[in-house]
Amino acid sequence: MLWLATCELAAAVSNAGALGIVSPYAGMDEDGDPPANLRLQIRLTRERTAKPFGVNIPLDLPTSGLLMDVLLDEKAPLVVTAAGSPRIFTELLHSARIRVLHVISSVHQARLAESCGVDALIAEGFEAAGRLGRDELSLFSLIPQVAEAVSVPVIAAGGIADARGMAAAFALGADGVQLGTRFVAAKECIAHPNYKQAILEAQDTDTLVAHLGPVPARNLKSKFKADSPRGSVGRSRSRKAQIEGDLAHGDAYAGSSAGLIREILPAAVIVERLTKGCGLA
Repeated sequence: MLWLATCELAAAVSNAGALGIVSPYAGMDEDGDPPANLRLQIRLTRERTAKPFGVNIPLDLPTSGLLMDVLLDEKAPLVVTAAGSPRIFTELLHSARIRVLHVISSVHQARLAESCGVDALIAEGFEAAGRLGRDELSLFSLIPQVAEAVSVPVIAAGGIADARGMAAAFALGADGVQLGTRFVAAKECIAHPNYKQAILEAQDTDTLVAHLGPVPARNLKSKFKADSPRGSVGRSRSRKAQIEGDLAHGDAYAGSSAGLIREILPAAVIVERLTKGCGLA
């Protein structure tokens, strides 16, 4: 949700009792300044909620170091890192009392991240939207193996859209869950109506994993994917689909959970249904 995780959505999620996440690129023009935009998003989130929230910073972004500087300046409570080694920034972030969650897709990665001192792991299965791990492990195989291998909390991600998936993840050893595609179809999300509608109309087989760039990525099936298998994935292409609504020529990231999503709901209702369905509210 690089372009989509705005202050409005993050605050709505946090105010509902979950943990909202903002992105450096959210709500930004394509040629905008990610560090300046992140600073704005953090400040606007704080205006909208007094609850904790986090920031998502993929470590392979060219501006990741500058984004970390913003995070330290603004004293955001938590950061989610991915696509790189958490060893680079974790000690520095901890010195500012910022908690670090790192995304992993294998037991090997989980052990390495734990050795770097991260506070929790996000175990992402191959069912997830967007960029994926190369090991192609399904979430329900991944959760118990990671939970057995590490002592830090494990958050499950990939293919979860409702309380049934949340309860199943807990049963397998997860301490929490992360949802992406479900919140694309949230009222507060700035995703283009074409993108939201395509998620609502998706069936069980309407996502595919494209091996077009340095890592595989799961998208909604589209005319572009069918006609141009040698295309490339990237930030501009994801913006074209997700913000501009051109699903034929852009990357409309969606997890395999898209087939479970049938209505656009306020973020608070999504969180309420998750917690009540698991007996947590």
